[in-house]
Formats: sequence, C-alpha cells, structure tokens
Amino acid sequence: MATHDSIGDFLTIIRNASTAGKEVCVADWSKIREGIAGILKDEGYISSYEVSGEKAQKVITINMKYMNGISALTGITRVSKPGCRMYYEYRSIPRVLNGMGISILTTSKGVLKDSDCRAQKVGGEIICKVW
Repeated sequence: MATHDSIGDFLTIIRNASTAGKEVCVADWSKIREGIAGILKDEGYISSYEVSGEKAQKVITINMKYMNGISALTGITRVSKPGCRMYYEYRSIPRVLNGMGISILTTSKGVLKDSDCRAQKVGGEIICKVW
C-alpha cells in the first residue's frame, strides 16, 4: 500500500500506542520523524527513542511515558496535510491550549517547537499540535 502522508502515519502510530497503553512503538526512520521524536522527548511526552538498523532499513523505536498508568501524551493531531499546507510567520503561530501544549514546525532551521520559532524569529509549516 502506498503511503501519501508518512508523517501522519507516524503520528497515528504514536497516538495509537499511547491510547492502547503500549510501552514501545516502532516506525520507519526519517530525519523529520527523528526530529519530531526528539522534541517529544525534550518536552516530556515520551521517555526515550532509539534509531537502529542499517541505511535502508532504519527504524525508530519510541518508549512511551506513563505516570500512574496515564499517558503523558494526551493528544497529538496533524495540522498541515499534503492537500492543505499551513504556513505561519513567527508572529502568528497559534498557541496550543493557551500554552499548555506545543506545536511542531518545519522551518529553514530544521524541526522546531513553537516557542523556539518565536525566539529565533523563524516561521514555517506546522506539522502537528501536541498536548
């Protein structure tokens, strides 16, 4: 089956693992997926991630984070889709739940969270919102 939205599939894998209470989820590796996983780890939504495998068969393994049996990741949604891209300049990046969540963006400086975009005065495409 051909995949048209690989980032959306990656976010769905993480969302489903969180909802099902899985300890670990595995997805194919890409630079953008590793960037998203890095931000999720830094913000405390997942406990860790690891890239393994050889050049063509690399996979990213994500260890989910739970506190008293409740997932640290409450929700994750795709914003910019292949059919409708959403670009924002740094001044107009929307806040998620009045600052309780984060937005992840692709910019000319790599994959960044919304607060880093505002600090570096860089806009870009919003990939997803996390809370």
